[in-house]
This record gives sequence, structure tokens and C-alpha cells, in this order.
Amino acid sequence: MTDQYPNTRRRAVNMLSQVLDKNRQLEDILSENLKGLSNRDRALARAMASTCLRHLGIIDSLIDKMLDRPLPKAATNIRNVVRIGLAQILFMDIPAHAAVHDTVELIPQNSKFKGLVNALLRRADRQGAKLLTRINKAHKNTPDWLWKNWKSHYGAEAAEKIALAHLNEAPLDISVKKDPEIWAEKLDCKLLPTGHLRKSAGGAVTAFEGFENGDWWIQDFAASLPVKLFPDLLGKRVLDVCAAPGGKTAQLAVRGAKVTAIDRSKARLGRLSENMDRLQLEVTVKAADAAGYLPAEPFDAVLLDAPCSSTGTIRRHPDVAWLKSPEDVEKLVQLQSRLLDATISQLKSGGVLVYSTCSLQPEEGELQIEAFLDRHQNMKRLPVRSDEVGGLAEIISEKGDLRCLPFHLKNEEDQTLSGMDGFYAARMVKE
Repeated sequence: MTDQYPNTRRRAVNMLSQVLDKNRQLEDILSENLKGLSNRDRALARAMASTCLRHLGIIDSLIDKMLDRPLPKAATNIRNVVRIGLAQILFMDIPAHAAVHDTVELIPQNSKFKGLVNALLRRADRQGAKLLTRINKAHKNTPDWLWKNWKSHYGAEAAEKIALAHLNEAPLDISVKKDPEIWAEKLDCKLLPTGHLRKSAGGAVTAFEGFENGDWWIQDFAASLPVKLFPDLLGKRVLDVCAAPGGKTAQLAVRGAKVTAIDRSKARLGRLSENMDRLQLEVTVKAADAAGYLPAEPFDAVLLDAPCSSTGTIRRHPDVAWLKSPEDVEKLVQLQSRLLDATISQLKSGGVLVYSTCSLQPEEGELQIEAFLDRHQNMKRLPVRSDEVGGLAEIISEKGDLRCLPFHLKNEEDQTLSGMDGFYAARMVKE
């Protein structure tokens, strides 16, 4: 399937194929797939691909309902074309006639599937809304292994709320160095608990007031909470483990900590250094494998924002749901355990450890910490108080850990309060 002109829909189909067939992250393939397009077409192609991934389970269920017999395995790319077409017709503000015509044009004239694709898209235009009412959106749009995991750990009602929250794109959240009330007015933002900002309107982030001067940075509300669990940090030596890209690093530095940020990836550390330069924050940056990092002197505090499956970020990265597997979680759990064990020698007696992951999987959160505390009797949990997290008691577990779910911080009457990333954090002290 080639085209002599840059085509936004073809680019979207290509990106979808790379994500689903080659297991590549959408963010990693954007630049190579959007070359040569205008800013408008780049945004459209990206929106088509991400919208399709956000509703992929629903779209596939609808395709299966409309087909008399399944498409042959050799027709994978034909299915991807139909997927992109349905995403436009059902979930995007694109005229149906344009979506149908321009998507069907992606199929070669001599293809036996051209008529079928045309018929499917036209039927979706006529009957799609009705057919969607017959689909269990929450369950169908969630891979089975994730659905079973969430249902087992959180319960059926919460699992459904999580899945439905993933159908909505995440808002733009902002951390500021100081004066959140003033910046909320300047940037036309909603002021959230703890002084975080939420902006509903779109636009180029780099063009917003205060970006070039380093007055603020982009960070989901949930991601900003782990650092708030540390006591006074002024003048304290803090180790930020797996620190890149540096949102939490910036929070630590703004609070007056003497931060050492380590990460195994030099490329990611380069991005962290660029962010610190823009924010005009002094941080010591080191390339190191955290699992084997032994400082000359132990730190007053350690933040371990561990590598994880990232299932808590599906609202922002809908491809995560379709790229991750139970095997990935198992490998990450082992890595997290090694990183946690390493913190024992990195932290001084009386020091505070905060462990966090942007995962909804209990294996990477609650179960991981229970196992860690069993292994290290000198580490004790320090329960989180609601006043430390803006009064949001709903995000604190029975044992006093932070457990944010995508449907938390949501108010049906105020649509600017539209959820948060899934996040887990536990605070412990070394006795």
C-alpha cells in the first residue's frame, strides 16, 4: 500500500501497524512517521492513531459484529485501515463522508477487500451508534489479563470505572515553582489540591507564558504526589533513583534538597539535564545502574520512582494497554525488588524512602512493598495522611499507602476535574 502523496490516514494506519504488529511505542515512532506533513496534518494523523488505540477493543468488537466471517490473517493491514476508519466515524469530529471516502482510497483498486471496507465504513456511519450500545465498553476495551487483574484486586465496580476512565484523554497538568494562584490565573488553569494546576484548553505548551523562563513544568497530578510525602527537605541530601525525565527531580530541588539524580540511560539523563537547565535548578546528575549504586555516604532520603508497566498512564498512552503483557510485569517486579533492596545501603538510619510506580498492577505496588518489608525488618511503613495530599482521603489505602486510580479526582458537575493517572506510593523509614 503506497501513495504518491503524504496522506494523514495512511500515516495513521502505518503507525497503528507498527504499534500492534511490531510492538513499538507510539511516542517512539511519531517523528519518523510524520515527516513531511504540515502541523495540522501531523496533529490529525497522531489523533487518528491515538484515538484508534484508545478505543481499540470497542472498535475490534464492532468489526467482529459487522463481519459475516473473520478477515483472513493475511489481511492484517486491511483490518488496520478499517480500524482507523471507524475511529474517525465513531470517535472523532470528522465528517463521515470524508472519513469513508479517504479511508477507502487507501485500499488498492484491484484489491478484493475494497468493496468490503467501503461497506463496513458506510454501515458504521448508519448504524454505528446503535451497535455501540450493545457492547460492554469497559470490558471489551480492556485486554483480558488486565481486566481480570483489576477485577480481582479492586473489585468489579472499580475495574469498570478504571476502564471507562481510559476512554477519556488526560488533561494537561502543571507543577509550578511558586505562586500557584498567580499562575492559575495567568495560564487559565484550574487550581487543584496541593497547588497543582490543570489546563483544559489546548495549544503549544512551549508557547505558554513562563515556559521559557522555567517557571513550571508538565506533570500529572498523581505523579506530583510521591515527593510531597517527604518531610522537610531543606538542605537534605536526597537520592533520586531512575530520575529521568526529571519531574520529581525538579520538585525535590524546588523544596531545597541537595539532589543527586541517577539513571542508567545517558540519553534520558540528557533530557533531564535539559529540563533542569530550563527550570534553572541545580542538580547533580550521574549515569549509574541504581541496583549496584553505592554512594560514598548514605542519603537522608531516597526516592525510587521505579520502572514499571505504566498501566496507570493508559489515559495518556493508550498503546500501553495493548503493548504490555503479564510476562512484562513479572520481569519488572524482579527489577523493582532489586532496586528496592539496593536502597537499604543508599539510605542512612532514620532516613525516609518513598517508592512509587505509575502502575495499576498490585504486583508492582502493594504486593511489592509487603514483600520488601518482610525482607527488611528495619524498614517500617510511615502511613500517608490526607492533609499531605490535599485532603484526598480516597487515594489513601487501608495500610496508609498512596493508591491513585484514574477515576479519582473526578467531579461530574465540574468537567475540569477529570481524573488522574493511576499511581502507587509507599513511604518508609529506616530504623
